[in-house]
Amino acid sequence: MDQRCEELKGWLEQVLPEFAGFNAADWQLQPVSGDASFRRYFRALSGGKTWIAVDAPTDKEDSRPFIQVAQSLEAHGVPVPHIFTYDLELGFMLLGDFGDDLYLQHLNSETVDPLYKSALDTLLLIQGCPSDPARPLPLYDLPLLQREMALFRDWFLVELLGMSLSPDANQLLDLLFDHLIDSALEQPLVFVHRDYHSRNLMCRNQELPGVIDFQDAVEGPVTYDLVSLLRDCYVAWPDEQVYTWVENYRLALIERGQRMPDGHHFRRWFDLMGAQRHLKAIGIFARLNIRDGKPGYLGDIPRTLNYLISVTAKTEELKPVAGWLVAEVLPVMRQHPCFAEDVLDHWVVSCEQ
Repeated sequence: MDQRCEELKGWLEQVLPEFAGFNAADWQLQPVSGDASFRRYFRALSGGKTWIAVDAPTDKEDSRPFIQVAQSLEAHGVPVPHIFTYDLELGFMLLGDFGDDLYLQHLNSETVDPLYKSALDTLLLIQGCPSDPARPLPLYDLPLLQREMALFRDWFLVELLGMSLSPDANQLLDLLFDHLIDSALEQPLVFVHRDYHSRNLMCRNQELPGVIDFQDAVEGPVTYDLVSLLRDCYVAWPDEQVYTWVENYRLALIERGQRMPDGHHFRRWFDLMGAQRHLKAIGIFARLNIRDGKPGYLGDIPRTLNYLISVTAKTEELKPVAGWLVAEVLPVMRQHPCFAEDVLDHWVVSCEQ
């Protein structure tokens, strides 16, 4: 075990005896997983009980947003891991354990409707979570939208693919970014999880899913979490099915007293919000490989880029962007060792035709 693990174990030996059933002479600490951040997760087991221990190094991670958001969501009835105790100076937390059953592992054509119904019911709860005046959420504003989309240009196109962008290419990207920003900023503002997808939802025996990884929550566009779930970077569904879920969600919002535009306009919000999110995701996946030595997300880029091409191709003002992505970016990807040609063919061949 490394030094941080030893420190975490020592901290747990101090806090776990407070819980009934804990046996100081017979307990285990097992690694669970890491994520796209510098946090690491471990499962503490003793006396038939389990807890999740979090190692969040203070020089790289600030755990305060996680704690604040968790407390707000839990108070509103959203199933999030209960925080039993924490030490901000050490960067350690002890949480409730939702187990290992990610939504992603259980999604298929037969299970997706009931699983997504539970996820969308939970999203309605999240979006209805009131803002705490004493600890307001950051706003998903213009600078944040711009910073996120810049990840696509800086980390994916330039750093990963090594492209030298012409003035015309930069102009097309600016056109895309401006269009997506305008759409995002005209939407009603709600509580936004910001990473609401199949790897951050846990199956819980017919109950609403457990929600994790919410520490980056903001106040932002109503379709952001919806598109995160339904246009997931890790799993894809037919358009007809997706738009049925989208329309049902719009109607559910209206039933709860929220003013929403007609179905066509709401779907346009949804599509363009997805394009913004996928620009960010592709840039983050590339950055994780280059900066953090985590290549595991590169395989998700072709699927995610396919979403981006599809949205720009069916949006009249953005068709030149789709043409540029197909004519200029995809050929570079085909020559890059990070991308298997069969994966590219699977996701983008229809876009090239």
